[in-house]
Amino acid sequence: MKDIAARDAKNRFGHLLDAARNAPVRVTKNGRPVGVMMSIEQYDRLRGVAWKQLTETMDRIGAHTEGSGLTEDVLDALLADES
Repeated sequence: MKDIAARDAKNRFGHLLDAARNAPVRVTKNGRPVGVMMSIEQYDRLRGVAWKQLTETMDRIGAHTEGSGLTEDVLDALLADES
């Protein structure tokens, strides 16, 4: 991954955009990474993958809890219990 200093990113924003279309670019400030610029296509792919993984994880957790007897009614009762 290419690195670019925040000052250079500001001064050469067009160059940063062009570079990010090819591959993600890490933006640094005082030598520390502070952000990443990437193409919208790559962002959409990552967001789609993350959403799919989240949905699959939630489905697995739901199936496991139902199989363990933790239904919505039981959960409501546990949350309502103030003892």
